Amino acid sequence: MSLTDSDTRTLPTGIAPIRIVWVATLAALVLLWMLAQNVEWIADPESVVTIPLAGWISDAVKWLANDLTFGLFTFKDLTRALAWLLEIPLTVFITLLSSGAEIPLGGESSLTLPPIPWFSILLAVTWLCWVWGGRRLLLLAAASLVYLVVFGQWESAMVTLSSILVAVPVGVAGGMALGIWAYRSERVSRGLTPVLDLMQTVPIFAYLVPVLVLFGFGPVSAMIATVIYAMPPMVRVTMMALRGVSPELLEFGRMAGCTRRQMLWRILLPSARPSLMIGVNQVIMLSLNMVIIASMIGAGGLGYDVLASLRRLEIGDGLQAGLAITLLAILIDRMSQAYIAYRESPTATRRAQGVNNWAMIGGLVLVSYVVGFVFPSLSTYPEALTLDTSPFWDELVRLINVHLYTYLDAVKNTLLIYLLVPVKRFMLDVPWLAVTLLLGVVGWRLGGLRMALVVAAMAAFIALTGNWQKAMVSVYLCGISVIIASLIGIGWGLIAARSERAYKIAVTSVDTLQTLPSFVYLIPVVMLFQVGDFSAMIAIVLYALAPAVRYTAHGLRRIPSETLEAGRMSGCRPRQMLWRVRLPLALPEIALGVNQTIMMALSMLVITALVGTSDLGQEVYIALTRSSVGHGIVAGVCVAFIGMIADRLITAWVARRKKQFRIN
Repeated sequence: MSLTDSDTRTLPTGIAPIRIVWVATLAALVLLWMLAQNVEWIADPESVVTIPLAGWISDAVKWLANDLTFGLFTFKDLTRALAWLLEIPLTVFITLLSSGAEIPLGGESSLTLPPIPWFSILLAVTWLCWVWGGRRLLLLAAASLVYLVVFGQWESAMVTLSSILVAVPVGVAGGMALGIWAYRSERVSRGLTPVLDLMQTVPIFAYLVPVLVLFGFGPVSAMIATVIYAMPPMVRVTMMALRGVSPELLEFGRMAGCTRRQMLWRILLPSARPSLMIGVNQVIMLSLNMVIIASMIGAGGLGYDVLASLRRLEIGDGLQAGLAITLLAILIDRMSQAYIAYRESPTATRRAQGVNNWAMIGGLVLVSYVVGFVFPSLSTYPEALTLDTSPFWDELVRLINVHLYTYLDAVKNTLLIYLLVPVKRFMLDVPWLAVTLLLGVVGWRLGGLRMALVVAAMAAFIALTGNWQKAMVSVYLCGISVIIASLIGIGWGLIAARSERAYKIAVTSVDTLQTLPSFVYLIPVVMLFQVGDFSAMIAIVLYALAPAVRYTAHGLRRIPSETLEAGRMSGCRPRQMLWRVRLPLALPEIALGVNQTIMMALSMLVITALVGTSDLGQEVYIALTRSSVGHGIVAGVCVAFIGMIADRLITAWVARRKKQFRIN
């Protein structure tokens, strides 16, 4: 008899087999804890054996870069050639949007060509926003672009936009190509799935180290790292969108005699276009989320401004540049969504009928460029008219520190002494073998033998590569942050589910939180609480809060009205309706929100290395500063495995709960 068949089956003595398993597991955990005091390798195998995987990877990358040859060229020559090809469009966009160009005419004379004037871009974008989305989108575009101009962020924003205009098409094209390949080959699909899981959970910093070695330092390398980071969602969306095409359409294509190429370009891709545009939107948002981190290896623009402000602890300048990134992200996101709706709308309802929008925009840009060339002073916004709110924010933080420092420090010290430090010590004392055993049993209980082996192998990998202590610090900091963020987020989601107005306010708030660059959270936190684990925890909570709110509200709002009415008719009071009907039925959705909160917390954990944590994130950051490829990749994979263990277990638990409640 299988012990996983049912909890209700019992042995002749009346004891459920699953209880015997848990009792045996608990006894084994206690035994391992006691043995760990005397047997060193049970507590941490690093003192006995460590797999030198980091060194192997570093040697492999060095061989790949310097010794692998293709005829007369090394692999590094090919990567530098690719970087040179990508540099051409990037230089063109930067020249047009930001820097302009100077053409020598012979001797000492030259012709200066200014960039496209700011007012030209503003008019062109607002016109497109009106055509695609109407007045509300037009006002959003005007407000966002005017902010960039008036607050002196225009030039940096155009450098960032230039990188996005190159990285997004490359990421979309590469993601679609891989997605089409995986759609056509089941073997490729099975091979890509774990790779995509790993790419989406490996910390962003880990992408930078090998890119730095292979492509060098500079904006092109930063753009390549952005493409690699933003591509996986496009691959997944392409695979799902093509598989979701109606079988009737496919059969029609075959009956019409379509070739394989025609079936792709005339049937599959047009039918899957709405879903594919969602993937394009994800690539855009992830590319913008990468701009600050990419500035560490040479990207300029708004990302560099935020990073420089963080290093100087200038909260005002950092917030202004961070808000500029947020507005740019929101504007591009809304424009892409509006374009999808515009393309799907009936032709008769489209605005500006009979007007060739692109021809009109081209003429507008050309005329304004000529005006800017004749009157160069009009091409740039007068510096005397720019506004600067950074002194206000700096003074506000100073006043808070002067008048509230005692209270803030008391809260910080209380949480450190009674929560953070005890939990950290406990996690560092837990034997790795005990944790691996517990994960294996939980994995077996939720998903069978295969899941047990997978999660136990991931935990063993972390221990045997010498990263167990750092991983436990990561788990402690991430775990506490996720619990706090989940409690706040679930409470906020409960309030949001009560009315449509509260839901809209919550969605708008969490959208804003998710579009704020992760580095922006660090600046005020460090200014108020200095560096350390407490500051890292606050930043992680703020950054990872959004999914818990969104999924909780969504789960509560999708409960069938018939179920709620049945609860009321059975005499349930409001409190009983919440705890016995709403929350149990919404629990799978809430668990998925917690799962996403864990993923976002882990991604933020690496960023918090800049405020003095001593976890795996710090290891990845150190590897970046030393250009240690193997060290950075191994530490990044360890972070990814922590996220994948949580994801596998929570997803399996959610599937069981949905089956139990018969939820689709």
